[in-house]
This record gives sequence, C-alpha cells and structure tokens, in this order.
Amino acid sequence: MAKNLVIVESPAKAKTLKKFLGSTYKIEASIGHVRDLPKSELGINIENDFEPKYITIRGKGEVLSKLRKEVKNADKIYLATDPDREGEAISWHLKAALKLDDKKALRITFNEITKNAVKKSIKEARDIDMNLVDAQQARRELDRIVGYKISPLLWKKVKRGLSAGRVQSVALRIICDREEEIENFTPQEYWTLDASLGCAAGRFTAKYNANDNGKFELNTNADAQAIIERTKGSKWIVKELKKGARIKKPSAPFTTSTMQQEASKLLGFAASKTMMVAQQLYEGVDIKGEGTLGLISYIRTDSVRIADEAYEDAKAFILSRYGDAFAASEKPEYKTKGRSQDAHEAIRPSYTSKAPEDVKDSLTKEQYKLYKLIWERFLASQMAPASYDSLSVKIAAGETIFRASGSSLTFKGYLAVYDKNEDAEADVKMPHLEVDQELQLLELLPEQHFTQAPPRYTEANLVKTLEELGIGRPSTYATTISNITQRRYVTKESKAFYPTELGDIVNGIMRQNFENIVDIEFTAKMEESLDRVEEGDLEWKEILRNFYKPFEEKILAAEERIGEIEVEDEKTDVICENCGRNMVIKFGRYGKFLACPGFPECRNTKPFFEDAGVACPICGGKIQIKKSKKGRKYFGCENNPECGFMTWSRPTGEFCPECGGFLVEKGTKNKQIACSNAQCGFRKEMAEELEEAGE
Repeated sequence: MAKNLVIVESPAKAKTLKKFLGSTYKIEASIGHVRDLPKSELGINIENDFEPKYITIRGKGEVLSKLRKEVKNADKIYLATDPDREGEAISWHLKAALKLDDKKALRITFNEITKNAVKKSIKEARDIDMNLVDAQQARRELDRIVGYKISPLLWKKVKRGLSAGRVQSVALRIICDREEEIENFTPQEYWTLDASLGCAAGRFTAKYNANDNGKFELNTNADAQAIIERTKGSKWIVKELKKGARIKKPSAPFTTSTMQQEASKLLGFAASKTMMVAQQLYEGVDIKGEGTLGLISYIRTDSVRIADEAYEDAKAFILSRYGDAFAASEKPEYKTKGRSQDAHEAIRPSYTSKAPEDVKDSLTKEQYKLYKLIWERFLASQMAPASYDSLSVKIAAGETIFRASGSSLTFKGYLAVYDKNEDAEADVKMPHLEVDQELQLLELLPEQHFTQAPPRYTEANLVKTLEELGIGRPSTYATTISNITQRRYVTKESKAFYPTELGDIVNGIMRQNFENIVDIEFTAKMEESLDRVEEGDLEWKEILRNFYKPFEEKILAAEERIGEIEVEDEKTDVICENCGRNMVIKFGRYGKFLACPGFPECRNTKPFFEDAGVACPICGGKIQIKKSKKGRKYFGCENNPECGFMTWSRPTGEFCPECGGFLVEKGTKNKQIACSNAQCGFRKEMAEELEEAGE
C-alpha cells in the first residue's frame, strides 16, 4: 500500500508524476482550487479587519471526500501544487480543508516535471510559505473589493453584466488613451532624398545626410528641390570609408511575458491560448514510446536565469549538432528587467535533446508550434553571437553629404537556430569602393512622408506595455485581455484593439470617479506592496487598511454623482420583416445576433453575419463571413439558399485574367492572390493594402 500521498492540481500533472515515483506514492489531483471567497457575496468581513470567508467551491465536495480517504491511509502528504503564489495558496487551502497535521503535510515544488527535479523536491520538502499565501490573499481581496463594489455601480448606472477590475480597468485605460492620442494626432510633412549611385562594382543607395554646415531638415518639397539644385553639376565622390565588425547577441530565453509576445507575433496565438498550450506542455504530454513527459519548465516566471545543469545540457547538444564554434564561450548571463521576483528559471525545454521534430508526431499542431518556439529560443540563447562585417560610406556631392551603409553576415552563430526577429536590412551588400572614387549618379529620389500616429495596441504590444509599467503579473495578462474583450469594452480588428462605445463609457466613469484605480503609477505601486508582502516586509492586511477607507468614500460619492447612462445598440440596415423597424446588433452567449428593437412587442431575431466587403461573383449579393456547424469560417452569399455561392478562402471581388474564375486569398505568412479554379493555377503577389485589409 502507498505510504505517501502527493496532491497536485491537475490530472495531467498526476499522470506525469507517476512515471517518476514508485509504488509507495499515490498521486491525486485537486483539480485547481478547492476553497475560495463565495460568489454570491463580498466574502470579506471589513469590520473584522478584512477577515476572509472561505467556502468549499461548488462541485469540489466529492474531490475533497476522495482526498480525505486517501489522507487517512498516508503517512506523509506532499502538497505539490504549482511553484508560485497561487500554487502556495492552493496548498494552504488544501491543508485547511483536509485538516492536515503540520508534521504530516509538507510542501514540495519543482520547476520542471523531470525525475531529478521531482526526487530533489521531496528531499527538500518544507512548510507552507505563509508570505506567499498572504501575498495571494491580499491580491484576491483587493480584486474582490474593487470588482464587487464598482461592478454593481456600473450595473445600476449603465447596464447589467459590466465589470471593473484592478488590472483590467488600467488595461482598458491604456487602450482608450492610445485611441485619444490617435484622434488628436496631427500629421507633419517631411521629405527624404535618396541617391541611386553606381560604379563598376555595382549600384547602391545613399541617403541625404547634411550640407557643409550640418543637418538640414527637409520639411517640404521645396527643401528637397533646393538640395537637388545644390548637387547639380557636382561630382559624387567617396570621401570616407569606415570598415568595422559587429556582433549581435541572442535574446534571453522566454519569460511568461516574452513568450506571450512572441507567440502572438509569430504564431498568431492569443495570450490565453499561449498559456493554455504551455500549461499542457509543462504538465505532460504522451510521447510515443516514452509515456507522459513534461516537455518544458514552469511557465509563470519573470526570470531569464537558467540552472547550470540546463546550460550544460544545452551546450552538449549544441556541440554535437552544430560544432564548437556555435557554442557560447561561457554560460551567458542575461539581465532581468524591471521588478522581477526571479523565483523560477526562464521557460525552457526540460530535455534539450528532445528537438521539436523528434516529438512532432506526439503533439497537437498548437503544441508543436509553441514547443518549437520555446526550444529554439532557449537553444539560441545559449549559443555564440552572430558576426557581421560593416561598411559606412560618406559621399560628397559638392558641399552636400550623403551616407550609405551595409553589412554582411560572416558567422551565423545563434541565427542558425533562431532568426525570427532579424531586421530585413541587417544584411545589406555594398559594392567595393575606394576613397576619392568618383561615382555615377543614376537618379535622385525625393519622397514625401507624413509622421504617423502611434499605432494601436496589438495583444503583443499590450502585454509588453503592461509588463514595462509594472501593471499586474504576466501570468494574469491572458485573463485581463479576455475580460475586456468578452465584456465588449474593446474589439479586435486586424490584430489591433479598438475601444468600443461601451468601453469609452466605462473608462470615463472609472477615470472621473476612481482615478487611483486606473492610475498607472498607483497600480504599479500596489504590485510593489504585494511583492513586499511576499518578501515578509509588509503585513498583508495593512495594504487593505490603507486602501479601503478612501476607496469607500469614492464609491459613495460616485453613487451620488453619476446619472444613468444609456448605451444605444448599433443600428443596421436590415429591416425587421415583422414590424418594419431597423434591426440592431445584440450580444448573446454565442456572440452577435440581430434583434428587433421593438422587444418585447416584437421578438424577432436572426443570425448576424459580418460583411466581407465584396460582391457575390454569381448573383451580385453581399458576401458574408459565416461559420459551419463545426465552427470553421467560410464565405457565403447573403442570398443563400437561392444562391449557393460558398468558398473557404476569402474572395477578393476580382476575376482571373486567364480563365474568368473568381480570385481568392491564399496562404497565411506569404499571402497570394490565386484563382479559385483548381485547373487554372493563376497566382499573383498580394498588394500590401489588400493584405492589411484582409488580416
């Protein structure tokens, strides 16, 4: 009979652990938290110094009953929940719910689910760290107070179903502030002037740099023409050559934040999807011929540090696959940014020798893509830098100076593994030139430009900004972004976030009445206070005492100040066939739908389909974006079933010049326009503006 009981959060992790622990260990899963604050009430006794009221989570009674039976038969209980604040709190709640004795119950943590890490953790079993638990309790109560006090106010003044949150409200403010910047932006004209130059060795482009007395800004076409006039009749002479060499070091291995950013940019994954897939890779995947293995280290980390053992493992792999020259001369050290807790290693593969192609057949498509990204980033981070030869050229046309530069890759280094963020201009070839050499002017190219408004936030940029500002924790960003999207405070178009009318209203209420809640500096300082609790330098209830009284005063003032606000539904040109009104867009459990504004007198509803912006090639009706029964997106005619037009690929509205078939967009990374007629084969490159519109 098993003498030791190990309790983890998930069945997947339990399955992986069984590989490493013998028959004297029984592994059970709590399936997440077992106790929490009640949903039906605040659950915090404000008058009794913020004492929390914890109850068993609905549906967890059966889990706890099973665990209690196992506890009775065990000599030792190891609480093996995740190695962070949340995991520590789950262990603490388990200990309380199961009424475990201090001597009998021990806490173990491991950064990766490997045999060595698990065995080592059991040898180093410890008591529960109450500083970590208290930091989690403080965060939980702060979030509960903000959410449960402000949300009912929004329900009353705006509409039901709204919510406010300590971190989500700041994220919303950041998006709204950027939209305001864009609306208030005034473009400024400026010009560039390039010279296309040639010599016997080839041709290249130089950029206008200065005249004899320094830089001269080209603000107008007249400025550019004045420089062109000044160069007329001048010889173009190479005045100066500077040759050099530079190296480019690899990026650090992933933290939670950088993993989310790169997965968004390179794989198109939402932060929530990245975290879900990464959790699967951490907890364990069935590998053919080997059973269940945890493929990556713990995924909630802000550290770029790796263990010596992991470095030696990577070095051995690099030497065997790429050779001595590609291995770093010594263990690379990376600096952790900002307020890092540095509690865990960076995200890395548990077994460097398990290359992505070796386990591809055992992984889902998403698991493979993310594992490949993590594996390549980690391996590259332990490799030698890339080397370049560089050349900088100063060219004079009379008194006017132009400059050109180029570089050529001389040694790939880490780029042999990870070149995803390489600048397209990093490897620019220059012809052989000599000082005092005369060049031939082929063409002067003045070009008008306008300064651009700051870009809207993508998911990757928003995650990066939140981390840089010290707002929340990277492990919570996926939930934060999901909240503001699902509440319809923001919408995503072509990967960028736009605030909705509802989002603007909620943000306005928060800024006018709860400035400190949405204040970036205040929220960042709150994170610092939580870190101090974790470090044992601050008592957790002190944060709540300092926060609550002024917050309560703001709630009471807002109740008096805010009038009722009506948010109008978006009107469409679709006419209700029952009563003749213009139908409006509503949001339901499964997304958008059309409804008659005459409810409850008229209860007519119908599906809402987004307009694809092109006409049907058969009947001329609108092409709409629809979904099949299995949830796959397709493009169909609004006149269905009378018109049976349907295609899985987005139609462009154009026709094939060779066979007359309709053209569609093909590909994901390298998009092209292709003929829908499989027998034709016509293809062409997609115009940039069309590619952006189709994202």
